[in-house]
Amino acid sequence: MRSMYKWTLAFAVLLGWLPAVWAAAPTPLTSLHAIQSSAEVQSGKEMPAAFLATVLYFRSYERTLFVQDGDDAMFIMATTDAKLLPGDRIFIRGTTSGSFRPIVFSSDITILQHGELPAAKPATFDELINARWDCRLVSIRGVVRAADVTASGPYRNAQIQVLVEGGLIQVVLDSDDNAALKELLDAEVEVTGVSSGVFDGKMQQTGAALHLSSLAGVRVLHRATTSPLDLPITPMDQILTTYHVTDRTGRVHIQGVVTYNLPGEAFVLQQEQKSLWVMTTDYPDINMGDQLDVTGFPTVRNGFLALQQGELLNRKPHGPLSPRPSSWHDLASSHYLFDLVSVDGQVVTEVRETAQDEYLLLADGHLFSAIIRRPISMDPAKLTPMRMVPIGSRVRVSGICVLGIANPYVEQVPFNVLMNSYDDITILARPSLLSVRNLIAVIGVLLLVLMGLALRGWRLERKVVRQTSAISARNEAEASLERQRSLILEQINSSQPLDQIIPQIVQMVSSQLGGAPCWYQAADGSSFGNSPPTGNELRIVQRQICDRSGILQAVLFAALDPKSKPSAIETETLSAAAHLFSLAVETHRLYSDLHHRSEFDLLTDIHNRFSLERALDASIVAAKQSGARFGLIYLDLDKFKQVNDRYGHHIGDLYLQEVARRMKAQLRSQDMLARLGGDEFAIIISTVHSREDAHEVIRRIEHSFEHPMVLERHVLYAAISAGIALYPDDGNGRDKLLHAADQAMYVVKNGKRKSVESGAVETKHS
Repeated sequence: MRSMYKWTLAFAVLLGWLPAVWAAAPTPLTSLHAIQSSAEVQSGKEMPAAFLATVLYFRSYERTLFVQDGDDAMFIMATTDAKLLPGDRIFIRGTTSGSFRPIVFSSDITILQHGELPAAKPATFDELINARWDCRLVSIRGVVRAADVTASGPYRNAQIQVLVEGGLIQVVLDSDDNAALKELLDAEVEVTGVSSGVFDGKMQQTGAALHLSSLAGVRVLHRATTSPLDLPITPMDQILTTYHVTDRTGRVHIQGVVTYNLPGEAFVLQQEQKSLWVMTTDYPDINMGDQLDVTGFPTVRNGFLALQQGELLNRKPHGPLSPRPSSWHDLASSHYLFDLVSVDGQVVTEVRETAQDEYLLLADGHLFSAIIRRPISMDPAKLTPMRMVPIGSRVRVSGICVLGIANPYVEQVPFNVLMNSYDDITILARPSLLSVRNLIAVIGVLLLVLMGLALRGWRLERKVVRQTSAISARNEAEASLERQRSLILEQINSSQPLDQIIPQIVQMVSSQLGGAPCWYQAADGSSFGNSPPTGNELRIVQRQICDRSGILQAVLFAALDPKSKPSAIETETLSAAAHLFSLAVETHRLYSDLHHRSEFDLLTDIHNRFSLERALDASIVAAKQSGARFGLIYLDLDKFKQVNDRYGHHIGDLYLQEVARRMKAQLRSQDMLARLGGDEFAIIISTVHSREDAHEVIRRIEHSFEHPMVLERHVLYAAISAGIALYPDDGNGRDKLLHAADQAMYVVKNGKRKSVESGAVETKHS
């Protein structure tokens, strides 16, 4: 290895790299071990680095690179177009930077040769959650709890949750083989990958993760004995019967100053630049600024570090902390999670709700909310009036910064400010029309108008010609868009299939954008259109398409000239296409639902009378042409009225649903079961040779009712009376066949009634 390193340095000198890099002080760090042991790097100082390492994992579109050399490993923010593979030996030049651990921002990466990966280190949950083997190649053993394909923009990869002794490990896998992933569920596996952490916005570790380039890093030790789909159905209110947790989390002791308190739910402690959300059901007698000693158990809540089951041990006076003056951009960076901050904004609106008062503020062109929450136990009748701040006022609010998500790799995340009381709102300026500022602005505008009028004369003619040309082109584009949109709307209204409408929507977008490649990708992974090859330097615009409930249905893409600038026609075209797509999907769903309702019984989800009559007419026409015979069975439930009277209509509905399910299970796929209404059913048997064939169907159905039904702890039995009519023996028309089968059924039903009255027949009943 030492000789290889000397050869690499000599090679770099020949290329003229090292003289340029090392010409300036300080001297570059030449190994991972030197970087990690450097006092300057540990203190956060940026240092040049030039070193050898082996690739463990590389994801090019995220610039994520993990490397290892001996027992030292590191994260590299990679800048390269090379296709790096695990095992590649590379030479890296760059600059160190501070993070959770020191990292390197690369300026150049050279592939030297392909070699072997270092041996994987067996790791435990405690070692990973403590970052003992951070960035190193490790292996774990556990049971797969979840395996899903996720999307990050246009890229699809997998996330696997592996339960090991101590907790869950998140496995990030560069694969979208959903079928292979589902086969891993409940299997005992050995996973070999790169150890890293899961972080919140302050780069505080909230979990442990492994990164893998392929499924080859997952070795199945023992497959699940039972497929998840073969498990018995568990009632929703009984799922906790399989719940079991062994929690050996240790209690911790923290200190901090109270910056927020919601009695009976939580409070926030802050210590210098660190803040923590403490959950408790206690109502401690504390004030803002108190110094507290608190114990509890660490947890991760919605991706944030928190303390649960907090217990107050000691309280000392300290004095309130001063809020950190912040801007909207500061707080949206997620670096001030749970910190006490102050931010200025303009009041847009005010809302009083049952659980909180909310002020919507505008700052730096963005909206956020300042909220005062009330304890759950507070009596609504004792609420004090909400402090009304004039709309348009400039205010300063102080409180705790809380986030929707805390991700250090996302530049802007939504946030709110939780205030303790109305005293945390300071009015800086009330809205006024007659102010010096407004007068100066008006005078300035008038001066600009006068100057503009003086300049406008000689520019007007050229501008008119240019605008006329632009308006003509825009009008033509809008007219073309409207024509295509009208044609698509006609197809939507005529219930054309989606696979015919969606290609036309994509074609409409392409034609409006000058023939640009356009395509869409549905949420289920399917796609259509002209997607350009990967690697083309095109400007990609996209528009998400959601249904009325906000669920993502698809993403529409267009690839444009990278030198072109965003224009209004792009936005209008994509918006129109998204609207047409949503309308087509909703119309298709509505049509399908209406069609289903017209053909099927809403209670039992089998065919209804209307559907049966149409099927009878079709069967008669087919039988006349082929000379075939078919059968019609008319069925009536015995003593169904007693079920409704004794147990109520809800149990009666469940009874009818179970009866329909059992009858349908006894029929062939070509036979048809329908509910005529109430407790009456009918069956069309597509092909019969004799009346005995129909009797055999009735016997199978009667046999299916020998087992009782258990409906919400009620045990019931079912019995039927059935009549048979054959075509053409008992009638050559629909009404005659229905009448003949109905009369035959009543003969059977009356025979049962007389037998029961005479004591000759004993009938099962609920």
